[in-house]
Amino acid sequence: MLTDYLPLVVIIVFAVILAFLVVALGHLFGPKRPSEKKSMPYESGMVPYGPGQRRMTVRYYLIAVLFILFDIEVVFFLPWAVAFRDLGLPGFLLMVVFVVILEVAHLYAWKKGALEWE
Repeated sequence: MLTDYLPLVVIIVFAVILAFLVVALGHLFGPKRPSEKKSMPYESGMVPYGPGQRRMTVRYYLIAVLFILFDIEVVFFLPWAVAFRDLGLPGFLLMVVFVVILEVAHLYAWKKGALEWE
């Protein structure tokens, strides 16, 4: 049964080796002429001004957490859609319950103003 996962393990190992190889080649063959201009932070072609670390409001992080929460919801839809016919009516009803719970959370966050950007 574990042999079914062998192609996935091979792809992951290949990806990790390739990532380390690309980074190592970049360090070996990349240009090494540091200057003050090159070490400046890049901000969309503009010369940066002001402090590098600014205080962000809690609302920014709240929207980020809500985005991740609802983004993870989408991850559960793919396996469900793949196995939809095998799950039958009980699987469909469980997914409806899942979506309703998440939509209630979405509406609650919307009503509380968590999605408003000022």
